[in-house]
Amino acid sequence: MSDKVRASHILLMYKGSERSSATRSKDEALTQINELKQQIDSGAEFAALAQQYSDCPSGQQGGDLGAFGRGQMVRAFETATFALDVGQTSGVVETAFGYHLIQRTG
Repeated sequence: MSDKVRASHILLMYKGSERSSATRSKDEALTQINELKQQIDSGAEFAALAQQYSDCPSGQQGGDLGAFGRGQMVRAFETATFALDVGQTSGVVETAFGYHLIQRTG
């Protein structure tokens, strides 16, 4: 089992999520993240969608978070990322920060 992974993500925050200045509701964020997931499943480029939609500063780099080990990310995010194969994109993952789509890149 790998002790480090590399991943990119798209984060959609909502009003009330941790560190959020977003004005969208939780339902609006969930609807939008599901639409982004459908676009990715239909062949849209993950990095381009991250640049356009992600509320995380990593969006400017196509969502790239670099490499990280266990214990460096919140539990739900870590669990989802380590369960992915390289190149695979997660379903919607909810954390205190909002809704994520995660793509394991290494």
